Amino acid sequence: MALKVAVLASGRGTDFQSIVDGVEKGEVEAEIALMLTNKPDAGAIERAKKHGIPYVVLLHDKGKSDDGYYAAVDAELAKRKVELVVLAGWMKYIRSGRFLRKWQGKMINIHNSLLPEFPGAHAQEDAFKAGAKVSGYTIHFVDESLDGGPVIYQESVDIGGCKSADEVAARILEREHVGLPKIVDSFAKGKYEIKGKKASYKRTG
Repeated sequence: MALKVAVLASGRGTDFQSIVDGVEKGEVEAEIALMLTNKPDAGAIERAKKHGIPYVVLLHDKGKSDDGYYAAVDAELAKRKVELVVLAGWMKYIRSGRFLRKWQGKMINIHNSLLPEFPGAHAQEDAFKAGAKVSGYTIHFVDESLDGGPVIYQESVDIGGCKSADEVAARILEREHVGLPKIVDSFAKGKYEIKGKKASYKRTG
């Protein structure tokens, strides 16, 4: 049975699209059971509509705590019996310890730098301003730290010739679209073991 995946996305949804494409091509053994966004104008919504994927827009009311918000997220995941949560451009730091504990080892994030270098929301700009010749992306488990969970996979990207932060972003994003579907598929075919800050993988299928 295909792995049930939920994608949380706040923006254009291009990483989300890469998983959709992988599923539709038969390269990712998964079912995208839900796309959830916190932005009513997120581009990911149109992508979900186009491919017939269930989606939910869940706004964070100012008076609601993080625990309250993520309890609502968790309820949506439970409805669809989700097994893996993928944060793909989810621009909302998760501060709910209850949610993090429940999804420990079952929630991953893709970040556009080679962590621990350039964490946070402006990684490509930071890499460009720092004059970095090589950057890349990291896929990691989500924990209570900011972009600090156990690393699953990293790929380096040559950015030495880039003339702007936008060019850095585009070059890295192109490679993200190759790597992310493969890692989602790996969860359907094996199991990750986390010890401290290290993650190891064993194929079972």
